Amino acid sequence: MEEDKNFKDLGICEQLAEACDNLGWKIPTKIQAEAIPHALEGKDLIGLAQTGSGKTGAFALPILQSLLESPQAFFACVLSPTRELAIQIAEHFEALGACIGVKCAVLVGGIDRVQQTNNLANRPHIIVGTPGRLVDHLSNTKGFSLRTLKYLVLDEADRLLNEDFEKPINEILNVIPRERRTYLFSATMTSKVKKLQRACLRNPVKIEAASKYSTVDTLKQQFCLLPAKYKECYLVYILTEMSGCTSMVFTRTCDATLFLAMMLRHLGLRAIPINGKMTQSKRSGALNQFKAGECNILICTDVASRGLDIELVDMVINYDIPTSYKLYNHRVGRTARAGRSGVAVSLVNQYEWEWFVQIENDIGKKISQFPCQKEEVLLFMERVTEAQRIARVRMKDLGGRKEKQGGDDGEEAMDRYLKLRNGKSSKKMIK
Repeated sequence: MEEDKNFKDLGICEQLAEACDNLGWKIPTKIQAEAIPHALEGKDLIGLAQTGSGKTGAFALPILQSLLESPQAFFACVLSPTRELAIQIAEHFEALGACIGVKCAVLVGGIDRVQQTNNLANRPHIIVGTPGRLVDHLSNTKGFSLRTLKYLVLDEADRLLNEDFEKPINEILNVIPRERRTYLFSATMTSKVKKLQRACLRNPVKIEAASKYSTVDTLKQQFCLLPAKYKECYLVYILTEMSGCTSMVFTRTCDATLFLAMMLRHLGLRAIPINGKMTQSKRSGALNQFKAGECNILICTDVASRGLDIELVDMVINYDIPTSYKLYNHRVGRTARAGRSGVAVSLVNQYEWEWFVQIENDIGKKISQFPCQKEEVLLFMERVTEAQRIARVRMKDLGGRKEKQGGDDGEEAMDRYLKLRNGKSSKKMIK
């Protein structure tokens, strides 16, 4: 891209270009530079770009410019597979559209439905939501419809077009106008024509600002090959070695996020969990604590792997190896965003080696080994074993509370524990 290229050169109006400048968006990214001119010409888009490359701006700016020219309520709808990503997209729209008085409504599960209904009564310009909750409002909220919709965006489209979301997506497509602009964006995109046809695109322009399997060049990728029984020990060693870093640790299960957060807290590390079983307020609270720097380690499931733009995540750790290159790309894409550098470390035990080799083959890159000596790692063994024991006792206690209280997931007890650790300086700091 030419160095002097700016958003005005792409056809973006002065008000929105100034909003970009206020957000620190000085030069359009590759996906923005290639997608925006086609969008302003009124074409449907399929956009494929590496995570962290500015995809939200690529669809938000043309929509806002079109809204400025023809203002109306329920002008555009953006669908996301996760609640957190939907909230983040709405924040981008509001920041970019503040200069033109744009109104957004977020429709996601886990948040008070009555408040969302009140927001819809204010006739917002932009709806951002997850498919299930949007269908709920379309079916049950009096006076709400998308019959006048001009734009539909599917962000993380590969996920939205799979079987998990098939029913709500079909219901939405059946009640919105066929005469509209449709944008599909993702870091990984299916090539199956049948799936793309479901979204009713019309002669779309396909823009590939990255290859299907690629990760960004500023990402340093490493792995540790280790015995399964020492995995927690290696995790603690790496987090300790990189103690000044902000880290996201990905696990396969919700219970693992709680267990590891408790274990790391006992060792004096500032960890907090986030998973799909937590209420939305708890998930948002954990994410906000992490963003604010109150905790520098976020232990998460793949609910946090897609689209979240958290500034200055230095390191991603795959505690459990993902089962596909797509999940790997989305996870490691939480770091090295917007041209910054980052590190991704995968902890690979003997049972996960085949998955890891397949990921290497798919991304077309040999991943280097994280430098560590087993003898140094095992120096942590005694303290880690004790922390594991305490975490198991606490997890068992939470399970008992759940049974007695008829379904309480133990979050309140977890909150009390984390607040206790936050409130008192730990005497068991590793370093």
